[in-house]
Amino acid sequence: MAKSCKGLAMELVKCLSESDCVKVDKRSYRECAGEKVPSISSECVGLRETYFNCKRGQVDMRARIRGNKGY
Repeated sequence: MAKSCKGLAMELVKCLSESDCVKVDKRSYRECAGEKVPSISSECVGLRETYFNCKRGQVDMRARIRGNKGY
């Protein structure tokens, strides 16, 4: 279950690396992903929310037996 979000994490890093926030502004991935008003594309915002839900599902006790749905 620890690796169930790895695919989403890789997709999010790839999307952020192609965004203007990282390329033009030379900011870190963490700063770009954690913005309240995103300067990243809507695809990256969707990946960020999906990754958050995946990580939250890893500690959800209701899904503990079934396992996380993963990517």
